[in-house]
Amino acid sequence: MKEVPIWEKSNLSLEEAAAYSSIGINKLRDLTNEKDCRFVLWVGNKHLIKRRLFDQFIEQMYSI
Repeated sequence: MKEVPIWEKSNLSLEEAAAYSSIGINKLRDLTNEKDCRFVLWVGNKHLIKRRLFDQFIEQMYSI
């Protein structure tokens, strides 16, 4: 089975998002646990990050 590159995936795991954005896993977990987080997709107890919305979020932020 062929592996899809991170920049082509629509949803990223916390580990993939950390590698993609250089933001730590614990900080990403804190951000996605917030009630008004728009870029998280919950699959059971698993956090998946919606990459396009995450990119928009990062572009708008000055600091995290």
